[in-house]
Amino acid sequence: MQKSKVGIDFEKVEYARGIARNIANEVQDFVGNYTTVAVERTLCRLLGIDGVDGNNVPLPNVVVEDLKNKGVLNQGVMFYIGNAMAETKMSAQEIAEKISEGTVDITKLPIHSESEIKQALQPTIDSTIERVRNNRLRREKYIDTIGEGSKPYLYIIVATGNIYEDVLQAQAGARQGADIIAVIRTTGQSLLDYVPYGATTEGFGGTFATQENFRIMRKALDEVGEEVGRYIRLCNYCSGLCMPEIAAMGALEGLDVMLNDALYGILFRDINMQRTLIDQYFSRIINGFAGVIINTGEDNYLTTADAYDEAHTVLASDLINEQLALLAGLPEEQMGLGHAFEMNPDLENGFLYELAQAQMIREIFPKAPLKYMPPTKYMTGNIFKGNVQDALFNMIGIWTNQGLQLLGMPTEAIHTPFMSDRYLSIENAKYIFGNMKNIGDEVEFKDGGIVKTRAKEVLNNATELLENMEKEGLFTALEKGIFGGVKRPKNGGKGLDGVTEKGPNYFNPFIELMKGKK
Repeated sequence: MQKSKVGIDFEKVEYARGIARNIANEVQDFVGNYTTVAVERTLCRLLGIDGVDGNNVPLPNVVVEDLKNKGVLNQGVMFYIGNAMAETKMSAQEIAEKISEGTVDITKLPIHSESEIKQALQPTIDSTIERVRNNRLRREKYIDTIGEGSKPYLYIIVATGNIYEDVLQAQAGARQGADIIAVIRTTGQSLLDYVPYGATTEGFGGTFATQENFRIMRKALDEVGEEVGRYIRLCNYCSGLCMPEIAAMGALEGLDVMLNDALYGILFRDINMQRTLIDQYFSRIINGFAGVIINTGEDNYLTTADAYDEAHTVLASDLINEQLALLAGLPEEQMGLGHAFEMNPDLENGFLYELAQAQMIREIFPKAPLKYMPPTKYMTGNIFKGNVQDALFNMIGIWTNQGLQLLGMPTEAIHTPFMSDRYLSIENAKYIFGNMKNIGDEVEFKDGGIVKTRAKEVLNNATELLENMEKEGLFTALEKGIFGGVKRPKNGGKGLDGVTEKGPNYFNPFIELMKGKK
């Protein structure tokens, strides 16, 4: 029986996990009956459809909008593209180009038998599955041969807007000691209902997530990884209106980590909750099969709500995200569940409260490569104080054996980090990680003390919150502003018009082929 360093009751943890499972199952009962334009575009991409038309509209959008405008999207892309392949003997890409040109109406072709449709699709499906599987094997071979950094992985961001400049900064960060490079997405991309095409050199606050940009950065990190003798993981973002689509692009290009939260887009981008919860299911199936570690966004709750008062909402959300991920076949070892060092620095004993919460999360999710986020809310532009705040954050990261440590920058709240800022952050973390490597094994917490009392309090409050959520369901709880104090209507937000109930001919073979598989 696992023994808790912070005195939490694991029977209560399992009770809370059971409630989260009930909440997730109710969501899944809804999700299983619907598809979205993003899911259907994802299937287009998995069938090899890529490129843009004469107006720079991505061909997956062209195909899906054509079916949607004709009122037949509920039957699904696989049915209509597969039928067209059986009839015309053309590839999915060729059919998409014909739709774009207006020379083929795939809804008017003679309907073939189910077996003929699936037989026409099978070689393309097999090819895609093989490509994604090979990317996973390639990663595993790299790690076996050149190795990787020790945990917590040092995780930094690049965000120039220009993919080629990002490459220079990413390679510099790897040489300085980073293990994970996250290419921040340009501001607002999560609200685009399409994925831009090709390499991009203009972005605001980040760089567009495109398949070509993924390919460019993957190649650059493989090159520098061989140089430094350490596999460098690539992270990008698939949250937003194109969640499963970008997950598929990442799987096709060998990404390692993806921001992929079931609730983030609802709360912080006002994306419709039905749309997001349907999209997250397929995106996580893809990420699971591709061996991608997902990052969830619970840290964001503490930027809009107080970290002391609302810590229990982070745990409750982690438990729900865990169960939704399990329903999609994503293993615990790929769940970078989120939390953050966001206590008000003026709060007496704030460090101890942070320590209690981080250790509690570590014990509740023992197999998960937890994503621990640095202080941002109370970074003031005082770089000297900021460096100390980041040092305290790094101390807790090594003390509680976090998985992915997104390094704080002393210049947070001033500007996008310079390469020299990243060097100082990596130096800070490496110094602390080395000097305090085994502190978690050496230090025990006293019964009745601040740390144990805080951990129990957060678990109790999270359990009570989950009990209340179970009574009303996740959709209603989100309407009431249960997380981060943000209220969202079930039928409001962006993207609801892209949700469609599945029709009698609908099928998605990638779910069966990818879910819970390697």
